[in-house]
Amino acid sequence: MGYLSYTLFNFKYFRKVYFALFLLIAIMVIGVTGYIIIEDYTLNEAFYMTVITVSTVGFSEVRPLSPEGRIFTALLVIFSFSIFVYAVTSISNYILDGEYKIYFKNLRVNKTVSKLSNHTIICGYGRNGKQAAHELRSHHREFAVIENDRELIDVLHAAHDIPFVDGDATIEKYLEKAGIHRAKALITTLPKDADNLFVVLTAREMNPNLLIISRASNDNSDKKLRRAGANNVIMPDKIGGAHMASLVIKPDVIEFIDYVMGQGSSSINLEEITFENLPDELKNKSIRELGIRDKSGANIVGFRTPEGEYIINPSPDTIIMPQAKIFVLGTLDQINSFRDFASQQTLLRNK
Repeated sequence: MGYLSYTLFNFKYFRKVYFALFLLIAIMVIGVTGYIIIEDYTLNEAFYMTVITVSTVGFSEVRPLSPEGRIFTALLVIFSFSIFVYAVTSISNYILDGEYKIYFKNLRVNKTVSKLSNHTIICGYGRNGKQAAHELRSHHREFAVIENDRELIDVLHAAHDIPFVDGDATIEKYLEKAGIHRAKALITTLPKDADNLFVVLTAREMNPNLLIISRASNDNSDKKLRRAGANNVIMPDKIGGAHMASLVIKPDVIEFIDYVMGQGSSSINLEEITFENLPDELKNKSIRELGIRDKSGANIVGFRTPEGEYIINPSPDTIIMPQAKIFVLGTLDQINSFRDFASQQTLLRNK
């Protein structure tokens, strides 16, 4: 019913057309009622007189009009002509300005958003939100944007391939439209920390299992956002300044890290693989027994213990246990090769 309601009664895009039609219906009702009261016409006669008067086609009257009837008819012609011109202008502008295209485009976008699952919701399409969308798209991850700024909405309309919700991310219904109950993660990049805090609180309540990453401008907001339910809090200004300073102190190291993280090349990937994503044959095995390098050419460069401790260049004897993660570095082909190997192990087990 929600989608049907959006389709049939979206007042936002049809308000001018609706208002024009309302005025036309209103003038018809006034005309019919006036002729019945003033001239004592039947309903059929009053309707006929109103139609020929409003349309100004010039047919003769049903019966000779009284002086009051002539005055009423003259007023009806004046007002109906003005309303008719307004209605034609409104409908013409609606078509010529392309508002109907925006309406049907929004229908298509909303249908796309309603089908998303296990996706990421980006609240705000400013500089940070746009960059987040770019990174997710480059890694072929599904996402939806929530934005209410008119200029940014026009940008999203022009992009064609970005699913979005036109609305305020701090309002629960727009989070629902973006599919928060089906989402995997939420990134809120709104300019005001208070708005981000409200989004985090609402999102955490609506989906307790959601991964929430929030932008913050002030140092004092970090703890508040984490207490509200954010898994990670990012301060772009602080990170940007630290990154620029690091490029002075150790430029080659930072450029290499940027390259590995995909900012310099899409062919290099640093991927995390959880214990749960491994086939049973590879679970509770040592890194040596996994043989990732032999099977794919990729390298395990990091390990996260179930307790959350990170180990760089873990020992080959490290056991992959429940709730642990391994971090694999390699080219896109190498990463895919290992994933294919893991999938083949699963298929063999199911046969």
